[in-house]
Amino acid sequence: MRTFVIALIVAAAALPAGLPEGVGHWTGAELRGFEKSLAPKINAQKVATLPLAGYGNHSFLVAHREGSGEAELHETQNDVMVIESGEATLVLGGTVVDPKTTAPHEIRGPSIRGGEKVALSAGDVVHIPIKTAHQMLVESGKQITYFVVKIDGR
Repeated sequence: MRTFVIALIVAAAALPAGLPEGVGHWTGAELRGFEKSLAPKINAQKVATLPLAGYGNHSFLVAHREGSGEAELHETQNDVMVIESGEATLVLGGTVVDPKTTAPHEIRGPSIRGGEKVALSAGDVVHIPIKTAHQMLVESGKQITYFVVKIDGR
């Protein structure tokens, strides 16, 4: 009987406790692993993204870039980026050149006129407010992987 009780306790301890509803958790190892899993999925624009979760007014995604992105401006969302690996230059502010609406409240263009450049590397965190133009520039032969929190600010 004692052996059965010990086995039952060990088995119960081995079961995952289960996170409360609405809780999301990604380990550092999982976040670092996205570089390898997304790299083979790079598209013609040299980017691969993976939506992770949505929670009402905010959502999470991870992105991997091996080339520069378009200029972006979100009319209703803030971005918070956590750089997981690699390096890039982020252009912030200024004006999107030849802006086009590509989705509701989303503006894209080939570049930014008049922005400020910020060097990014692993461990950096950036907050980009609503209606702030931004563009990720990745040098040839380099890459960057980052976790993004999109926060609805309407």
